[in-house]
Amino acid sequence: MIRFIDEHRDRFGVEPICRVLGDEAEGGFITSRGYRAAKARVRSARALKDDLLIPEIQRIHAANYGVYGVRKMWHALRREGWEIGRDQTARLMRAAGVEGAVRGRKPRTTVAAPVPDHRPDLVERNFKAPAPGRLWVADITYVRTSAGFVYTAFVTDAYSRRIVGWATRSTMTTEALSLEALEHALATARRHEDAQLVHHSDRGSQYVAIAYTEKLADHGIRPSVGTVGDSYDNALAEAVNGLYKTELIYSQPSWRSLTEVEFATMNWVHWWNTTRLHEHLGQQTPAEVEDAYYEHQRGESLATEPRN
Repeated sequence: MIRFIDEHRDRFGVEPICRVLGDEAEGGFITSRGYRAAKARVRSARALKDDLLIPEIQRIHAANYGVYGVRKMWHALRREGWEIGRDQTARLMRAAGVEGAVRGRKPRTTVAAPVPDHRPDLVERNFKAPAPGRLWVADITYVRTSAGFVYTAFVTDAYSRRIVGWATRSTMTTEALSLEALEHALATARRHEDAQLVHHSDRGSQYVAIAYTEKLADHGIRPSVGTVGDSYDNALAEAVNGLYKTELIYSQPSWRSLTEVEFATMNWVHWWNTTRLHEHLGQQTPAEVEDAYYEHQRGESLATEPRN
């Protein structure tokens, strides 16, 4: 109520506001003397800390596509050195007027191939990998724009959740979309040539195409597919698609063109890989998880080297 008086005192004056509010409230409200005493009171340490934290929460929330809920915001604040509890984070997020994104339904983009697909399911819903470059999952989703639909294909490493390859195009043809995402992954992802890599997807025609299967074979990658019409058989890729739509695509009411979506997707993928905290990774980023793995490998290699 002190804030209400502050907002209207210049227009009506303190005494008239207190008198009117006191007449409306049973048992009285607050006197002008009580108001001035409250204004003269020294602010508590908690209130002063809140003044510092609320702008930080608003900054972190905005810097992360406005998608962080209480849990991720709590971890993000602690990573930046703030000693804060989860309940306090929830309270301050309400005070700051921010909240996490809520995931919606995921559209389907799988077009069944017209030819039999005899590839096995090597994953069987177990999306855990012992190291980077052992299991990639791939899928396609779409974005509605003012100029028509555009499509985004992702290739994601199951170990680190890093998006290792992606492409956004105006068509779902193999060469223009899924194959380009795969080639991007092959060109940029770190993997051991002697380690067996499995590529898992749904049975969409883009992944059955000869050009795609030949590319996998050329690089010694074993293809794997889930059953028809079962999103759980490619759940990790579906999850990436869903978060992409929730955190980026649904964040604005409309998209104008392929170019706009492609540029925004590029920035979102970089944020996903290097900044976004992932609950599955213990509130770390994919880049941190991969760096820790390779650092551990280097340490083991040095420990086993013979000494002269």
